[in-house]
Amino acid sequence: MKIKTTLSTMLFLQYFIWGCWLVTFASYAMNILHFSGAEVGMLFGTLGIAAIFMPPLAGVIADKWIPANRLYSLFHFIAAGALFCMALVGNVQAMFWIMLLNSLCYMPSLALSNAISYSLLASHGLQASRDFPGIRVFGTVGFIAAMWLISLSGLELSHRQLYIASGASLVLACYAFRLPLVPCQGRGGESDLKRRFGLDALGLFRRPKVAIFLLFSTLLGAILQVTNTFGNPFLHDLAAQPAYADNMVARFPSLLLSVSQISEVVFILTIPFMLKNFGIKKVVMISMVAWIFRFALFAWGDFSTFGVLILLMSMIVYGCAFDFFNISGSIFIEQETPQALRASAQGLFMTLTNGIGAWLGSVISGRVIDFFTVDGVRDWHSFWLVFAGYAGLLVVSFALLYRDSSPRTQAAPLNNVQDATRHNN
Repeated sequence: MKIKTTLSTMLFLQYFIWGCWLVTFASYAMNILHFSGAEVGMLFGTLGIAAIFMPPLAGVIADKWIPANRLYSLFHFIAAGALFCMALVGNVQAMFWIMLLNSLCYMPSLALSNAISYSLLASHGLQASRDFPGIRVFGTVGFIAAMWLISLSGLELSHRQLYIASGASLVLACYAFRLPLVPCQGRGGESDLKRRFGLDALGLFRRPKVAIFLLFSTLLGAILQVTNTFGNPFLHDLAAQPAYADNMVARFPSLLLSVSQISEVVFILTIPFMLKNFGIKKVVMISMVAWIFRFALFAWGDFSTFGVLILLMSMIVYGCAFDFFNISGSIFIEQETPQALRASAQGLFMTLTNGIGAWLGSVISGRVIDFFTVDGVRDWHSFWLVFAGYAGLLVVSFALLYRDSSPRTQAAPLNNVQDATRHNN
């Protein structure tokens, strides 16, 4: 089997696992297990907790003691058991600890999948910048395929979605174990450990421009997972209204949500042009404005003919909202960081956005939806407008506080832009 096919299969399974439950689990938890919004937010906060420290820790272990593909296999084997157990429990306390175990294994596997890909491509004489993007796109395909499978099978409100994710994780664990060995680099000194954990990157906060950007990265990271967590429950609540009983779109909410991931693929191709012609400040502000539209369109969307078009527009602008911040931000950090600190700076950026920011967003959004819930009826219109207002506050504050020393940021090559992708999907 060619190495490109091998790695494409690995990444397809990697994101297929996430696509099975990430956007639908909240609907199952709220509608079947009757968890509150705060409880669901707490559960999804485990992803942020794990993202704070597990990727760099796993990187140290893979570099120095356990080959990356073997550690990757071990993580997915444990995650398979955790996902299986998640399908069996209905108690929120037990669910929290099991979901935390799954997050502690899955989140570092995202970074390890990239590390394995880069290593094996290099060992086969291939270039990551040229060959990895075409491989990585199969991850997005896997995520979308899983969403379609769960939706078309009628499993969006079923615990069986977790069984499918568990089975896929077990398959990937076995598959990864048989990958060509990725050798450890040997033990390093204390300075290496410091760099791997990103501690030396904290010096970036001494630079006002970068410090402000990182602060807003955390604040914007707080809304990255809001629609991933509560978008599907919102659509299920809409679909439950008698007026939409026979509506075809209302029957498959995840199919509609999958347009968001398709949109990501399109908008990522525009990033080099946008950075070259508008610079990082305007690109990030466009992202923030797109978040306003993402939430506002959700607030006024429904399953009527015109309402579906509004929801579809919300899915389309998601690609702009996500890519123009996450991918452009990663490129900005690389350009503003000395070469010796690039790896740790990227780790710091991920920790702030997908770790601390995502955790805060998950916890706060859960409490917000509970605030707008009366007698079991959720006021989604007000919920989405709160976050539209929050995104509006961010764009005004960022415009006033951030000072770009140069009018334009040089565009990175498209291959580097795509290498910076980490999804979500």
